[in-house]
Amino acid sequence: MTQGGGAGPNSDAGFAEENLSLNDFLGGRVQLWQPREGYRAGVDPVLLAAAMPARAGERVLELGCGGGQALLCLGERVPGLELTGVELQPDYAALARRNAAHNGQTVEVIEADLAALPKDLRQRQFDHVLANPPYYRAGAHSPAEDLGRQIALGGDTPLQIWVETAARRLTYKGYLHMIQRADRLPEILTACQGRLGSIEVLPLAPRQGRPAELVLLRARKGGRADFRLHAPLILHQGARHLADVESYQPEVREILREGAALCWPATR
Repeated sequence: MTQGGGAGPNSDAGFAEENLSLNDFLGGRVQLWQPREGYRAGVDPVLLAAAMPARAGERVLELGCGGGQALLCLGERVPGLELTGVELQPDYAALARRNAAHNGQTVEVIEADLAALPKDLRQRQFDHVLANPPYYRAGAHSPAEDLGRQIALGGDTPLQIWVETAARRLTYKGYLHMIQRADRLPEILTACQGRLGSIEVLPLAPRQGRPAELVLLRARKGGRADFRLHAPLILHQGARHLADVESYQPEVREILREGAALCWPATR
């Protein structure tokens, strides 16, 4: 476990200093070291973290936490959470610990394969699990020069294993939140059958009139509510990109730059 502020600038870092950059998230409320050439987080983990209705004192597990982007954005918005991340790649696990310390947050980072979690973690339960699995099936995208980015884009672990692992670690009535490509939604829904219920899907469309490229999904262990497919959340203003400036919808900008929660349609 890493206690924020207790580590020096180079401790635990698996990447060479010259290969890292420090980037602002949530309008600078969170600052994250990221590899210049490896996997670099965009808005996806921020949206994922914003979609979780977590409350102080609850336990949160992220499967495949990378450099800690989603966990730390969540921890900034909701102080007092018990945060745990699982990460397969040692360099990124070390980076998550460093980022937690840099942001003054306490995060337990466990280096492990989510398909073979250590025994002590398998004996624990969480109120929330979040996951941003690789968007492509292994081998279904152009190879990346950086191994870390290659694994982040197209991992070998099937989405079914991600959902099964999440369901096992959730306490009764606990929630899974996941962000994924829209074309892989059928795989997630199939994996949820018999494991998670009360499923809601929020499509994320880049612009009005454009098809959704991503979806946010939440499901509840022991949930029995009917399936809900919400109207898309439109990310950008206008029909197309006209200039090299931000064009986020006001609601989306508040999430990305001010740390606001993403309110699911049923709670608006």
